[in-house]
Amino acid sequence: MKLLFIANRIPYPPHRGDKLKIYNLALRLKELGHDLHLVTFTENKMELKYEIELKKIFQAVHLIPLSTWKRYANVFFGFFSNKPFQVIYFQNKKFRQKVGYILAKHKFDAVHIQHLRMLPYGLPIVLPKILDLPDAYSMYWFRKVKQEKNKIMKFFKQLEYKRVFRFEKKLEKFDKVLVCSAEDQKYLETHHQLGNVELLSNGVDLRTFRKGQAASTYERQTILFTGNMNYTPNIDAVRYFVSQIWPKIRKKHPNARFVIAGQNPTKLVRELASEEIEVTGFVEDIAGQYQKATVIVSPLRIGAGTQNKVLEALAMEKPVVCTPIGFEGLKIRHGHGVLLAKSASEFSENVNKLLEDKQFAKRMAKLGYQHVRENFDWDIVAKILENYFLESIKNHDSTS
Repeated sequence: MKLLFIANRIPYPPHRGDKLKIYNLALRLKELGHDLHLVTFTENKMELKYEIELKKIFQAVHLIPLSTWKRYANVFFGFFSNKPFQVIYFQNKKFRQKVGYILAKHKFDAVHIQHLRMLPYGLPIVLPKILDLPDAYSMYWFRKVKQEKNKIMKFFKQLEYKRVFRFEKKLEKFDKVLVCSAEDQKYLETHHQLGNVELLSNGVDLRTFRKGQAASTYERQTILFTGNMNYTPNIDAVRYFVSQIWPKIRKKHPNARFVIAGQNPTKLVRELASEEIEVTGFVEDIAGQYQKATVIVSPLRIGAGTQNKVLEALAMEKPVVCTPIGFEGLKIRHGHGVLLAKSASEFSENVNKLLEDKQFAKRMAKLGYQHVRENFDWDIVAKILENYFLESIKNHDSTS
């Protein structure tokens, strides 16, 4: 197949989130023999150097600059629109023209559009088209509204939630809409009466994330959280962990250390650093961080979808404790790699149990690794996406 990928952010380096997903899916689709083309935004000149790496996967790479002043102008004038600010932020005439030019020049079999933010670029396309969402976006914003205590911020988040919810009605215009968990699928089907929502889970690169041969790190009692540390759900998660969970862990395990590993830590995150809490900033070898950890935590209270950090930890045969956010997307049972915690006290009790019972932790980690290997290898996920493309093309041809 000849496929066009339309992405909101340049999918390199593939460290986190949307970039990681598009990069790994495209790499596997190329290995399966498909011809891929990419059009995406760049937000600074530094990103232009990644074109070389992307051309190892994509036959053609089209990078459209989205300048800072344009982004701010979009958001300012967005107050007078009914579109979500997330969508307005990525409005760009040159990008729209480039997509039109590429479609006119090439004969594609299907188009992959990434994120609700890029939905408007997919609406005019008459080819088979798949919209790949990281989660049910209005559910994500609804949870942000519930967590917000500041009245002014709550007002703006409520406004965005309502705009996103209305905008999601346009999902019916696509051949398929993909989400990464059954929770997200059920939400969209229930709230928007959609019949085109399918599951495409997040994956993990088992070529990179695999158990190392280093000596046991168990005695170090290192608890690890990873993620982009300028991302609101991650910021909230580590602050919640440090304020309400960490003291209960330190009371039983005074030598325990908490490591927050991830790029672009905000001031709120950096302020958490202390003698027993390390904020690393960007880490080149994130797999190495997992290897050195005893327990991985995901205390998220905001968000949706499936957490990549959990999949990566399980691939490294590390036990995980997480909140219900994203747990359903793991398709895993409590105690089979992941311990589910619904409160701060339950969370600390689970971490303490893993620190105290080495054999239990090892047993749980092995079950988690087996589950990830069988269900979340990017090779498996890419084959599912390939089948969705083929099905969309077949259905599209039969109705045209």
